[in-house]
Amino acid sequence: MADKASPPTKWGKNMVMAFLVGGGICALGQAFLHLYLYFGLDKKGASTFVSITLIFLSALLTALRIYDNIGKHAGAGSLVPITGFANSIVSPAMEFKNEGYVLGIGGKMFVIAGPVLVYGIAASILYGLILWFFHLY
Repeated sequence: MADKASPPTKWGKNMVMAFLVGGGICALGQAFLHLYLYFGLDKKGASTFVSITLIFLSALLTALRIYDNIGKHAGAGSLVPITGFANSIVSPAMEFKNEGYVLGIGGKMFVIAGPVLVYGIAASILYGLILWFFHLY
C-alpha cells in the first residue's frame, strides 16, 4: 500500500543533483584553498582556514534557512561531511532556542550529531586498540 501511495523516486535526477551540489561544495573548498595559498598561508594553515570557512558558511546558511532549501534539491549532495555536520549541529540548536540556552540549545544541539560523535569516537578507540594490540603501528 505504501509503494502505491508514494510517488516514484527520480533516481537519475537525485544522483545528478547530489553529484553537482556535492561537487560544487568541494570545488568551493578547493577555490578557498587556492585563495588562502595565494595570500601566503602554508598548506596546513590554508587547509585549516578552508575548514573554518566552510563550517562558518554552512552554519550561516542554516541560520538563514537557505541550507535546508539547498538540501531539498541536492539531497545527499548537501551532506558533504564538514558542511553537513555543521548543519546537523546548528539546525537543532535553532529549533530548540525557545527552550533557553541551557536546556534548549545546549541540551538539544547534539540530537542529530551526537550518535555520529559517539560511534565515531568509539570506533576510533577500538581501531586504535586493535592496532596497538597487533603492533601494526
